[in-house]
Amino acid sequence: MASIWNGQAFVISHADGSAFVAKGLRPFFEYRDLGISAATNGDFGAHVIRAVPGMTSAAEWHTHDLAFQMVYVTKGWVVFEYEDSPGGPSREHILRAGSAVLQPPGIRHREVRHSDDLELIEIISPADFTTHKA
Repeated sequence: MASIWNGQAFVISHADGSAFVAKGLRPFFEYRDLGISAATNGDFGAHVIRAVPGMTSAAEWHTHDLAFQMVYVTKGWVVFEYEDSPGGPSREHILRAGSAVLQPPGIRHREVRHSDDLELIEIISPADFTTHKA
């Protein structure tokens, strides 16, 4: 039985290549759930996301119904384009290993391209959210 402190459970997630699944928001990525959603009753979510080698992004503009979304790149690179970002009105940003981005709620954006070895960590709130084509 999990212990609960202030409404959250204690959780540890270890790296295991078999823990990645193709089920997720984008078909060109695989996702490893870090257990944060279950531990916080869906208030937050966190995933390790990696590219499926040879698959490319459809580069579709979209928005998310999120209060918080942060991405931290651990391996490879990814290019995002954001509407009304610094230097905008629309601008591509390349994130490499060690780069992070805080995407404000509702910002219109798209994933343009990525390396085959891309891996990143995404932290979101809430864990379940709606995505809209924009």
